[in-house]
Amino acid sequence: MRTYRELFRTPEFTPFFVAVSVQTAAQTATGLALGTLVYTRTGSPLLSALAMFGPSLAQVAGALTLLSAADRLPPRATLTALALLSAGAACVQAVPGLPLWAAFTVLLVWGAASSPGGGVRYGLLNEIVRREGFLLGRSVLNMTGGAMQICGFAVGGLLVAVFSARGTLLIGAGLYVVAAAVTRFGLTARPPRATGRPSVRETRRTNALLWSSTPRRYVFLALWVPNGLVVGAESLYVAYAPGHAGLLFAGGALGMLAGDTLVGRFVTARWRARLGAPLRLLLAAPYLLFALRPGLPLALAAVVLASVGFAASLLLQERLMALTPQELSGQALGLCSSGMLAMQGVGAAVAGGIAQLTSPATGMAAVAGLSVAVTLALAPGLRDRSGGVGGRLPVADGSPRASRTPRTEETT
Repeated sequence: MRTYRELFRTPEFTPFFVAVSVQTAAQTATGLALGTLVYTRTGSPLLSALAMFGPSLAQVAGALTLLSAADRLPPRATLTALALLSAGAACVQAVPGLPLWAAFTVLLVWGAASSPGGGVRYGLLNEIVRREGFLLGRSVLNMTGGAMQICGFAVGGLLVAVFSARGTLLIGAGLYVVAAAVTRFGLTARPPRATGRPSVRETRRTNALLWSSTPRRYVFLALWVPNGLVVGAESLYVAYAPGHAGLLFAGGALGMLAGDTLVGRFVTARWRARLGAPLRLLLAAPYLLFALRPGLPLALAAVVLASVGFAASLLLQERLMALTPQELSGQALGLCSSGMLAMQGVGAAVAGGIAQLTSPATGMAAVAGLSVAVTLALAPGLRDRSGGVGGRLPVADGSPRASRTPRTEETT
């Protein structure tokens, strides 16, 4: 599967795509509204930031306890229930006079309960499209997710101005209901990918199993650590260029869009095997220029170029799926997502701490250097020994099997 036309002709991909897009827009708009509401009530930037990004941190706790549900619950019913849960949480947050402690309690419980959602969602994608089409499907969702976040923040800000923060929360709740309806009536009921009941014990057992494979362990670390450190550099855009931070964020989104489009749509399997290592280095190397405190034009060019390297995550996720049994794919993707969120928080803390002691430019260059060092350290374990198309990849137990590659390189 090498074309967008093939992808959207795949049964159920279109409703899946619509549901994910609507839910991303709802999450972005409600997060902005809740952050605005909390800041208006408290005047605290810290509490406002926690209101917007607290659910991401709560998902780390969920990843340690609830991820086994990603493969042990029916996907359609689970995604529908999670969308309705999100709608209910948004409605509760919109209640006038809700105590601050109650608002944060709802936020954290919702974040933890939603933690299996990424694993369920992308495990289902792995069932809807053929395994060799996973990279193309994931790249489309990445591109659309970025676009919906930009639109969600822009439209969300307008909605807050016109309808108030509470009104925007209710609109977001309505979008979650739409996503639930599209999921329920647009997707086919499928059985769970794995047998048994979800539990904390099963979550820990499967996480340990996923981590026990040396090839998978290298892939997880490569997905988590270098990316998280680069996000730490991004967290200093405001401090580096207070009047132009939005331009730097937009440049990063443009670079990511270009990278995902090129790798997901145009790069063949043979070249994907060769481009993985250069893309992983490209992700951080341009940020080393910030040690020289470049002006805005050069800084923007470095950000755009570096963000193309985020496409390396697509290749790493494709490899993760090749290394993971189908019945564990949901939890593997959920663990990947939760680990990336956790390391992004760590990266931001490290970059902010260095910047506090030195300068934003030094902090950005320092975490970029750490990212490059980690990438180089992981390179031997990620080296592709398959020889490209027709090679062999190790599976869960480290034994080799033939890799699945597209038979044609059709383009539109």
